[in-house]
Amino acid sequence: MINKIMRRLTGRQIALFISGVISVIIGLVIIGYGSYTVSGLEDQNMAERWSDDGDVAQVSCFFSREAGISEDSIISFGYNLTKALEEASIVSTSENESARLWADAYSASGKVYIESDRTGLEISAVGIGGDFFLFHPLKLETGSYFSGSDLMQDYVILDEDAAWQLFGSNDIVGQIVYISKIPHLVAGVVERPEGRLEAAAGLDASVVYVSYETLSKYGTNYGINTYELVMPNPVSGYAKTYVMENIGVAENEVEVVENTSRYEMIPLFKQLAQFGTRSMSSKAIIYPYWENIARGHEDIMMLLLVIAVLLFLYPVVLLIGFLRGAWKRRTWTAKSLWHKFTDKVDRLREKHWAKSKARKEKKELKKSGQEVEKPKKEKKPKKEKKPKKEKKPKKERNSKKEPESSGQENEEEKNEKVE
Repeated sequence: MINKIMRRLTGRQIALFISGVISVIIGLVIIGYGSYTVSGLEDQNMAERWSDDGDVAQVSCFFSREAGISEDSIISFGYNLTKALEEASIVSTSENESARLWADAYSASGKVYIESDRTGLEISAVGIGGDFFLFHPLKLETGSYFSGSDLMQDYVILDEDAAWQLFGSNDIVGQIVYISKIPHLVAGVVERPEGRLEAAAGLDASVVYVSYETLSKYGTNYGINTYELVMPNPVSGYAKTYVMENIGVAENEVEVVENTSRYEMIPLFKQLAQFGTRSMSSKAIIYPYWENIARGHEDIMMLLLVIAVLLFLYPVVLLIGFLRGAWKRRTWTAKSLWHKFTDKVDRLREKHWAKSKARKEKKELKKSGQEVEKPKKEKKPKKEKKPKKEKKPKKERNSKKEPESSGQENEEEKNEKVE
């Protein structure tokens, strides 16, 4: 079948067909590349790490400095969330009795002056609270994370550049640094992400991670600017809607993002619809570096989506053109096709009617006690065997003995005469 179709196509049509196939393959490669890149954004994939069932969502809130969000308001929000989930009969299905339904983290940006016995430097700081490193599993070179809920709030995590500047090494776990003359313990050293987007997002200089308490007491605190949450999402959009309605901040002072679905096709198309106005905002919000990176990847994904759509449209246009040409060259009409269809339907009906009639007759004969004799198949007459050809008689052999020599005959005649 395929060979027949290929033989009917011209060289130009074959070339167009091959180009269409190549276009689809390139489109699939582009989509695969985009999905692979996004899957590497660990701070956008907390929901996948929290549950394999896809029944939770990750939501992020970004506040302006005038939002007035505080640790107390975050604690109050968490209390109300637990109560709302209980009222909605949303419970944990985990076998672990201590399993949590939700987890959250908050952070503030600022600066601290940090010193070692060797030197000191002013450095950008992220003051963390809650399970910050659960949402942001930075790559550790040495040491471990700490939690914003720990009783002791005197831990710090340095990036590798800050470690080298302060100690000349990155193997410094357990060393002491001083923030406003207050000793803090180095819990770990993390790798600082590098790249064009990372540098533009604010990672072009060293960063230290401290507790929110340390930043508030001993550094310059610009206020809580990020709140992150992973929670049950029984219905699409439930988590985001709940956060927007209950976070307790004016709409023009907060930006709410559902990280779980932001790189899916429909949300990306919605972002494309805002092209030209996406960068315009009346909200005085300064995004943290991880959100700036995520927004950069969002723009890249929108561009890749447009390219992929164009690549997929190309074979569709070719197919439409081919069908249009085939329509013009057609030798049939809709009426003739209808007649063929109705004829076939009639033949099928007749066959069905004949079979049902035969079944009814058979049933009636069985009821009347008569056996239905199956017609015997007529035996095919045997083919007559051809008469065997008579064998030709063999030539008589010259087997008679030749008469004896004339000398012998003369001697016999002589003997007869003497007698």
